[in-house]
Amino acid sequence: MRIETVVVGPLEVNCYIVWDPETMEGAVIDPGAEGKRIERIIEVTKIKLKYIINTHGHVDHIGANKDIKEAFPDAQLVIHEKDLPLLRNALNSFIAPMVGAKASPEPDVLLKEGDTISFGSISLEVIHTPGHTPGSICLYTPGLMFTGDTLFAGSVGRTDLPMSEPEKLIPSIKNKILKYPDDTVILPGHGPSSTIGNEKRYNPFLREGFVLL
Repeated sequence: MRIETVVVGPLEVNCYIVWDPETMEGAVIDPGAEGKRIERIIEVTKIKLKYIINTHGHVDHIGANKDIKEAFPDAQLVIHEKDLPLLRNALNSFIAPMVGAKASPEPDVLLKEGDTISFGSISLEVIHTPGHTPGSICLYTPGLMFTGDTLFAGSVGRTDLPMSEPEKLIPSIKNKILKYPDDTVILPGHGPSSTIGNEKRYNPFLREGFVLL
């Protein structure tokens, strides 16, 4: 597996371009802004783009869906079914002009817990982790997890935004993410990478007795 991390937009979203170096089939995860820049990387690398994956529907993570879909019309746009309302209304966010967002096309596939996204020899397991948004997902392949805005290095996703579900975030992380091996690398939607083991040990939001307000 090859991964190119492209930090896009003023909110510094980690957009991940992932591909199989043998078949060159790939996916882009969270194209939040700077669509033309992402497009150029895909074209120069000669990736056969199969999927445009949104880990959730916030505008800073979906703002360049339109650009990427227009450039690669055969790629399937996918998002969890519970975040479809956020995707459709993303331009109502006050930060939409800041990130240069464009209205997203309708998704080709609505994801649910346990689905698998496959391209080349790579398979990504869809893990539904509500909290930051109702339809937030993480994507797991052995040794690696893309955590979107659910879990960060030393922090967790915000739950003070419209449609956030504060009571669900920490249980999502503890019950659905922390069960994976400690050496699993996490690649979050913002900021540096970490491992599940590090987050178990050092993330203050995951300490016993911590209450997320």
